[in-house]
Amino acid sequence: MASHFCLLVLPVMSLLLLFSPIGWSYDGLTPGCHLHPFNVTIRSDRRGTCKGTHLVYACVGYCESSAFPSRYSVLVASNFTHNITSASRCCTISKDAKVKVRLDCPRGRHHDEIEILTAKVCRCDMCRKSRY
Repeated sequence: MASHFCLLVLPVMSLLLLFSPIGWSYDGLTPGCHLHPFNVTIRSDRRGTCKGTHLVYACVGYCESSAFPSRYSVLVASNFTHNITSASRCCTISKDAKVKVRLDCPRGRHHDEIEILTAKVCRCDMCRKSRY
């Protein structure tokens, strides 16, 4: 009986190892809202006469949201048109910081600096239309 069990378990274990997330990044394995780095390039004009690049962070991911039947008082107040109530949360910046990007110009001309914002801390918060 034990040998038959081993014959059944070995193929299943092989498939689990084959599809295991060995190459995934840490961010890919953890659900939620996270800082994500990316390079931003700032140009002084459309031709890119003066430009600079800097690493900044954005908040990416997802947050739990829910929907449920509305209370009777909500139904009455909405003339029975608002039958579902939702509580949505969005991944958003809760703390930011200014970073300076140096704009290099051709032939050693002036070097301008411009300040931009980068995310420092992310969190799940109430979704607000004005943020997006």
